[in-house]
Amino acid sequence: MHHLYYGTAPDSRRFRYAVLTFDVITILFVIGTSFIPRSATIGVIDVVVGLVLALEFVTRLAGSRRPLREALRVTSLADLLAIASFLAPVTGEAAGFLRIMRTLRLIHSYRMLAMLREDFPRFRRHEEAFLAAAHLGVFIFIMTAVVYETQHGANPHIAHYADALYFTVTALTTTGFGDITLPGTTGRLISVVIMIAGVTLFLRLAQALFRPSKVRFTCHSCGLQRHEPDAVHCKACGALLNIPDEGID
Repeated sequence: MHHLYYGTAPDSRRFRYAVLTFDVITILFVIGTSFIPRSATIGVIDVVVGLVLALEFVTRLAGSRRPLREALRVTSLADLLAIASFLAPVTGEAAGFLRIMRTLRLIHSYRMLAMLREDFPRFRRHEEAFLAAAHLGVFIFIMTAVVYETQHGANPHIAHYADALYFTVTALTTTGFGDITLPGTTGRLISVVIMIAGVTLFLRLAQALFRPSKVRFTCHSCGLQRHEPDAVHCKACGALLNIPDEGID
């Protein structure tokens, strides 16, 4: 099992891409079903997905050289929460939105990032933009879950996830149409968190999109990793870089 998660062979890469694909499909399922009434069929699919994720989690621990350390990682604990939300329907739909954290974990995996850089030139050129967009997407759906969980049943303006998502996006962009508000101190604090964090994330995404792209190449002298595409010398220490041509494809 170790080589599937930590190896560099083609079968190892295919396996990790398959896990990433499954996570993305799972998240699309969670998002899609959150806007329709719960049914027995959806409940069964939830349990099946939870069992698959639990099997993947156990397999990952079995393939680790330090399973206890791997199990105690924050990302692993987040995985356990996601698995529980699938296997225990009583957690409700809102908890299901926490499952999007699985894809963030995979994207931030060192080996996954290395694979994406090697296999996809577009990702290599715009890595920061992809990661910033992933952070923004995770934040939107987590805050949508918080809004729904705290307001559903008490706030007549939040009847379903579409309402919660609508409020989250309007607060995130500081548009503030005013047709939906969160009353009380808790509601105002949630709105403040969404607006402040949202502005920060949007700025980061904008910077990543409009800032000139750089090449990832480790300077042998000082260790600086990001350089201009046509750089000959390291701007930090002046050492000769000799960046390969494929670094700017």
